Amino acid sequence: MNTPPERALVIHQRLLDHYGYPEWRDPLPPLDELICTILSQNTNDTNRDKAFDALKARYPSWEAVRDAPEDEIIATIRIAGLAKQKGPRIQNALRTIANERGNLSLNFLKTWPPERVHAWLTKFPGVGPKTAAIVMCFSLGMPAFPVDTHIYRISGRLGLRPAKMSIEKTHQHLAALFPPETYYAAHLNLIRLGREICTARRPACNRCPLRDLCPSANQLKEKESPHD
Repeated sequence: MNTPPERALVIHQRLLDHYGYPEWRDPLPPLDELICTILSQNTNDTNRDKAFDALKARYPSWEAVRDAPEDEIIATIRIAGLAKQKGPRIQNALRTIANERGNLSLNFLKTWPPERVHAWLTKFPGVGPKTAAIVMCFSLGMPAFPVDTHIYRISGRLGLRPAKMSIEKTHQHLAALFPPETYYAAHLNLIRLGREICTARRPACNRCPLRDLCPSANQLKEKESPHD
């Protein structure tokens, strides 16, 4: 499949016209963003934020989180789900960072080239391409295109990627397709489209601003409900 970059730009502009330029929360420091993103895996934004706020309220520093009993961390972040996996992953990342760098800060990554940052972040257990890309895009201001389940689904329906391409390879594929200056807005607007219109089970194709550009539109059953 050879999708022209011009088509990606048209899609990006259509979503800007439909939704406007998206505004996300204020950027977090890169270490906070890493931990917050680990908490976000397989859960919703509300439960992620509750778990993150619970950590910040219970512990005075990331050093305290690193050194706390594992079962205590698991109990603190339980609302985010998969706490028995996420708790050890967070503590492992904190210990590794402290051992390698001598302190708990990821600000040094701001001086590294993006390829090196991506490789360094993804060495941690539980930190895949999406988590690394979120830290890079939203905290470090580096070119990276995070792909979640919504973007993966929509990019397949729109024919922006080969149907059988893995979600891991889709990160690089879409990053090459969209210009870097569009990553932030395109990522957030595609997610919004996936949550409100191009849902997994009941896509409302009749309300989609991309319907005429979507080869899958005629094959999908249209529903008025904006929810999954």
